[in-house]
Amino acid sequence: MTRSVHRIALIHATPIAMDPIRVAFENAWPEAERVNILEDSLSPDRARETGVSDEMTDRIVALARYGRMIGSDAILFTCSSFGSAIEKAATLVDVPVLKPNEAMFEAAIRKGGRTAMLYTFPPAREGMEAEFREEARRVDPNAEIVSFLVEGAIDAVRAGDEATHNRLVAEKAAKLEGFDAITLAHFSTARALRAVQAVTGIPVLSSPDAAVAKLRLLLGAVPVAGQAGGGA
Repeated sequence: MTRSVHRIALIHATPIAMDPIRVAFENAWPEAERVNILEDSLSPDRARETGVSDEMTDRIVALARYGRMIGSDAILFTCSSFGSAIEKAATLVDVPVLKPNEAMFEAAIRKGGRTAMLYTFPPAREGMEAEFREEARRVDPNAEIVSFLVEGAIDAVRAGDEATHNRLVAEKAAKLEGFDAITLAHFSTARALRAVQAVTGIPVLSSPDAAVAKLRLLLGAVPVAGQAGGGA
């Protein structure tokens, strides 16, 4: 099968991650062909585990292999609590496989030494902090991350109350001082980007926008000026 556009497999563990990445692609790379693969038992199963089990890793690998099987030129996972499993998957397929936050963390580290991370899904915190430190070793070993849980936000967005989600995230961001960047930890949190930008002068980064920018670079698509960290 011959295609004139890049096909990107988007692998989701929860439906709430789907709209932010759709918006990011529509804003920055609308011509890309997006394939959504939703396996929504992953998120509740992960919440019941203390870490990423071998069984969970096998499931992530199987999803990546399916993404490649359908002819995808790259694979982007949109859930932030499967880092080690995604890393393994990346070694087993022959196209780029991106973790949700790696591009955002790289952009944040390049902005300065201290990054605040606003997160809403507690099981994801430890893995995301490890990913940040891994990226920091490559870009700036002195970089630091401090994480802040936004309680109640993920419950609100799961219930369809986006306004409450965005308000809670913005209220937490408004209290932050002394950071070089604020990162919105999950794809689902990216919907609060503009609300957070309205209450702080600190640069705010979202993972969907940074991921789209990195995918364009990896696949040789012409970058769009000023897209690193845009809106979702």
